[in-house]
Amino acid sequence: MRRKSGEQPNIMLNEEKREKGKLRYSHGFSATEMKTLASVAEAVFPSLTSPNSDFQGNENQQPSKAVQYFLEASASEFPNPDETAELLWNRTLIESLTLVRVVLLLLSTRVGTLLLCGSLCVGDRWPYINYFSCMPLEKREKVLQRWFKHWIFTLVRVAFIYLKVVCLYTFFSRVREDGDNNPVWEAIGYHVDNVENVSQVKKERPLQKGLVETMHEKDSTLHQSLTQKGLQVTEDTKQNVYKIKCDAVIVGSGCGGGVAAAVLASSGLKVVVVEKGSYFTPSDYSPYEGPSMAKLYESGGILPSAEGQLLLLAGSTVGGGSAVNWSACIKTPKPILQEWAEDCKIPLFGSHEYVSVMDSVCERIGVTQDCKEEGFQNQVLRKGCENLGLEVEKVPRNCSEDHYCGSCGFGCRRGDKKGTDRTWLVDAINNDAVILTGCKAERFILEKNKTGSTRKMKCLGIIAETSNNNITKKLHIEAKVTISACGALLTPQLMHASRLKNRNIGQNLHLHPVLMAWGYFPDDSDSEFKGKVYEGGIITSVHKLVAADNKVQAIIETPSLGPAHYTALCPWESGLDMKKRMLKFSRTAHMITIIRDQGSGKVHAGGRVTYKFDALDRQKIQAGLRQSLRILVAAGAVEVGTHRSDGQRLRCKGISNEELEEFLDSVSPVGGPLFFGENWVIHTSAHQMSSCRMGINEKEGAVDENGESWEAEGLFVCDASVLPSAVGVNPMITVQSTAYCLSKRLAESLKQKLG
Repeated sequence: MRRKSGEQPNIMLNEEKREKGKLRYSHGFSATEMKTLASVAEAVFPSLTSPNSDFQGNENQQPSKAVQYFLEASASEFPNPDETAELLWNRTLIESLTLVRVVLLLLSTRVGTLLLCGSLCVGDRWPYINYFSCMPLEKREKVLQRWFKHWIFTLVRVAFIYLKVVCLYTFFSRVREDGDNNPVWEAIGYHVDNVENVSQVKKERPLQKGLVETMHEKDSTLHQSLTQKGLQVTEDTKQNVYKIKCDAVIVGSGCGGGVAAAVLASSGLKVVVVEKGSYFTPSDYSPYEGPSMAKLYESGGILPSAEGQLLLLAGSTVGGGSAVNWSACIKTPKPILQEWAEDCKIPLFGSHEYVSVMDSVCERIGVTQDCKEEGFQNQVLRKGCENLGLEVEKVPRNCSEDHYCGSCGFGCRRGDKKGTDRTWLVDAINNDAVILTGCKAERFILEKNKTGSTRKMKCLGIIAETSNNNITKKLHIEAKVTISACGALLTPQLMHASRLKNRNIGQNLHLHPVLMAWGYFPDDSDSEFKGKVYEGGIITSVHKLVAADNKVQAIIETPSLGPAHYTALCPWESGLDMKKRMLKFSRTAHMITIIRDQGSGKVHAGGRVTYKFDALDRQKIQAGLRQSLRILVAAGAVEVGTHRSDGQRLRCKGISNEELEEFLDSVSPVGGPLFFGENWVIHTSAHQMSSCRMGINEKEGAVDENGESWEAEGLFVCDASVLPSAVGVNPMITVQSTAYCLSKRLAESLKQKLG
């Protein structure tokens, strides 16, 4: 899609740095490392100069020009290696980056290449041992295949996975400088979501009157901008800070923070919301995967667990996860509420109040119960379930019933989805709340508690810093109450940075770990499934897999997968196989298995996440994967498979039930890349919970039943962190309802204290 003459480039597009007309990169990879990196990229996704004619499924037809271009394209072409290096440099953990660089350096030497590649690097001319970059392409590919499979190369495997993931991610997400689409998208049948009647998309900024966007400020203007919003601001030149006074400061603007801001502001309190992300409206959002992930997600959407077995997705923008989630609005299941109320002894979840609040939350965010037209993947899920006689339910969504948008994960460009940025935060702003964007909380302001309370400390607010280099002063925000609502990954970090010591901080992290099954449905003229994998509502149907004891083992839904993220998760067997897979991308339906995990992880000081699976969780994932494959086969897929590293798959034409069951028996959730085995898989998680959970005492939780820290008076947590355990379904309604109840109690308590 080329920009019209005179049209301003979308602010979400790649912010490339140029110097004298050339791209300028800030990564620190040496020329030697870059040469080796490019040779790895070529082996991962090579140019096929003499392609077979059956790439489009017709042996008698030559590939189209688009497919021919795609087949000849290589991930080693400029500027992809530098883009890959830039992404690795800026978004990977330091130990992972170090591992990648060590492997690249070894492969840049003859001895290192011999050590890692063995006899494959030996040539027939002096000096006989080739550098990796000088090895023939087919031998480089064999080396990568060997690294993937053999346990002895486990650490090299991890380095290669980082290179493969980032290399393909940049290749398929890159947008050309002139605003044109990526030239390979046409061949794989991918088209960005072009909103019809774009001029009719609402361009108002409903949060504007309460917004201070620090990225547009400097030291000389920030003071005035803050005071114009009704805040008391004084400058402390000795400490080089602005001191801001308010009644309540909230860190984060997502499902927890947005609701808390609305409730507290409506009670007459002066509320300040601190958000490290930026504010975007429907007309600001981009249809492009790479730029959108970079701007809207934590760590640009590339956030692995420390051991590499999980890829985490978490929103990082005004509205948080509610701005980028997939719209599913499922109420907290009754068995979960009963467990939390009785076993965890949190009365709130057994109360009529909570049930009533869920209804109020659904009403405020415009939840609808039906979908007038389902997209390709949900058509497949529904049809497969019907053919098997399985129950499939409609999923309520916070949008209109005719909302047909497959790119809400990049922000809803139609303005139909009602995240907190279009609902609760608007309510807060209308009651004089202030939102500071581009502003990150560093720590809480704590002092020794002199009130005689059982809590040893008292919280007086936060210290925050903007991401704008033109603002040299930090923000010292003083408040009567402080609320951390920056999510289950970041709230523990803020607690750790403030030197809080409760043993539950960062512990008990639940992730709803996900594995996917896929099925390919050719786009034939007589196919009953219309559309592409990226079109239509993302989650409109759900199948619940129920065990013999009538307990839900797993739920099966459909995901949003752009081509870049698809390649990150897709197993790599060879360059040829990857190209074949990508040519089927637009008609490869995916089913995600989501479980309520008993295993748990930890958010460490500094932000690293580790996770340990429970054996029962693996059994539930296995059951969900097998059921997903049955559904895909029943829907008519010509080929099905999983994302296991060996490319596990089954061609479905003419198979018997016995052959299908034999294949299903081979499906099992193996460990991550560090697993000492031939096969491995990467799980994903978009739901993070319970890392500062509620508890009846400080041994059981980081906060009490009102969300207040057991250590610091006046410090509250109001996000998914407080949930006692995993909820087992898409958690938006649960988080918003919990936040509403906690903030309502807090508002009433403050009203009594203040008279």
